Amino acid sequence: MIDSLQLPASDALDTGWRGWNYEQAFCRNLGLVSPAEQQRLRESRIAIVGMGGVGGIHLATLARLGIGRFHISDLDTFEVANFNRQYGARVDTIGLPKAQVMADEALRINPELELRVFDEGIHPETVDAFLEGVDLLVDGIDYFALDMRRRLYRAAAAKGIPAIMAGPMGFGVSWLVFDPQGMPFDRYFDMHDGQSDVDRLIAFTVGLSPAGLHAPYVDMNYVNLREKYGPSSGLACALCAGVAAAESLKLLLGRGAVRCVPKFAQFDPYRGRLRQRTLWGGNRHPLQRLKRWVLRGRVAKLLAGE
Repeated sequence: MIDSLQLPASDALDTGWRGWNYEQAFCRNLGLVSPAEQQRLRESRIAIVGMGGVGGIHLATLARLGIGRFHISDLDTFEVANFNRQYGARVDTIGLPKAQVMADEALRINPELELRVFDEGIHPETVDAFLEGVDLLVDGIDYFALDMRRRLYRAAAAKGIPAIMAGPMGFGVSWLVFDPQGMPFDRYFDMHDGQSDVDRLIAFTVGLSPAGLHAPYVDMNYVNLREKYGPSSGLACALCAGVAAAESLKLLLGRGAVRCVPKFAQFDPYRGRLRQRTLWGGNRHPLQRLKRWVLRGRVAKLLAGE
């Protein structure tokens, strides 16, 4: 773990950032937020888990909003397969640690950032440090990393920290907001320790996107559960960052309506559809149980064909 980072001295000289100042850099936010609210954003601390598909663009978007403090985490390195969607994936970053690359990107946006980098990932012994002093948790965790996700959401709720999940679904986005005083992560998704990995993945998929607006055009033949990957697009990741930043702003400034679970939302620009509903009972709703049963059969066929 790296406690704090600053822009490298050579970059500071090359870019002339010493003429940079926070007020001027974020003055175009004014009119959308007040000067006092911008200062509140500057003093806020957000934890972002994962610096890949959605996590990297979450960090860049929130840094441009003027958030002044971050805890970020990722233990992976960039590879060519990341290029279609991940903010930090470039020919010059192949093989480099995602957390370090994105930390540098954020510091080039705001060289005054207070930034703690957890470059060995989040483990049971580092969860408390990762969430220490945090106002908000933003989920950029790999789709398949459900054990880590459950652990973090439980810890955040115990510390009274709201959490935002925005997942790329096809060419769109599904998003959920978890109030630490509201329905917990495991209750909403109906997850428990006795479930198989496949059943947890099915529960997560159906719970994240109850509307399934993307389903008609996604080719399931490109989903590989054994290798843990599937279709994902850069435009969807950009949408995720936009809605997550909007929800973050409302939570941090205490303004605007925040729709927390069991409410959900999905926007699919490809089909031109927005769905906002309340999923009474979360994944235990009878219709959700039926969806999980149907999807389980499809997953069994996929696994048999791999």
